[in-house]
Amino acid sequence: QAQLVESGGGLVQPGGSLRLSCAASGFTYSRYTMSWYRQAPGKERELVAAIFSTGTTNYADSVKGQFTISRDNAKSTAYLQMNSLKPEETAVYYCNAKWYPTNNDYWGKGIQVTVSS
Repeated sequence: QAQLVESGGGLVQPGGSLRLSCAASGFTYSRYTMSWYRQAPGKERELVAAIFSTGTTNYADSVKGQFTISRDNAKSTAYLQMNSLKPEETAVYYCNAKWYPTNNDYWGKGIQVTVSS
């Protein structure tokens, strides 16, 4: 059974950093595109960053140069390094795994990130 478990969230002051982790199990992780999404209160879920099986990355314009997505295929884990965090980036962050040939699509339960002084 496929499973994604996020960790590393919490409360951070404006300008601070956090690193989110997404541990995957139950599927062939290395084949999947791994993505991070976020959903702020009252807003739609939005794509933050994605990393393809090739290692190619893609970022939302709002986080380019601020966030870094990476993956460790040996550990079946994806990461999101978030720097210079702003209060408006407070949201629930979700991990997603997708394999486009079959449209297999898995989601984590989400983890809260709160940026506040």
